[in-house]
Amino acid sequence: MVAWWRISSGRVTVWKLMPFVLGAMGVAALLLMPAPERTTGVGKAIVVGLTSGFALFIGTRVFVAIASHWGPFARHVEEAYREAADEPIRAALVLSLLVSVPAEEIFYRGLVQRTLAGTALEAGGSAVAVLLLYVLGNVPSRSLPIVAGAVVGGAVWGALAWWSGGLAAPLASHILWTGLMLVLPPGAGRGARA
Repeated sequence: MVAWWRISSGRVTVWKLMPFVLGAMGVAALLLMPAPERTTGVGKAIVVGLTSGFALFIGTRVFVAIASHWGPFARHVEEAYREAADEPIRAALVLSLLVSVPAEEIFYRGLVQRTLAGTALEAGGSAVAVLLLYVLGNVPSRSLPIVAGAVVGGAVWGALAWWSGGLAAPLASHILWTGLMLVLPPGAGRGARA
């Protein structure tokens, strides 16, 4: 939350802070994360994850096309992609797909969701609790598309972790969605990337 607040306050860019913050969270999670109680086959989990990541990308494109008729949302999309355009695409992909996304999944859907699943919340309640924590962690970005992405993406990735019992499905989904969002930005973000 503090990192997003600093970024949204213009003190630092997302590319200069979030990979380090999320990377540290991911490393800590790897050290503390409980083993999964059960997992779906990795191959099946990856296929379902990739399918959901592509569906999420298409859904995001449709949502942004509709929501961008509302001026504040369109402005926030343009701002997010303007900052992304300042970073070379190769660097943005490496920082996002090899550091930030895996670290987020390991922390939220690995450490936190698995830990909470072992409490009175059980698996379904832990997925809902992690969704709320994930959205809350993204609110200080003060960015409508980032918060909307946290709500929908967080729900999808939490459900995938719940269904599969592992991280392969949410990782595959999140990596594909993020990669496509960076390479093929939606709606109002296209002008910023060009």
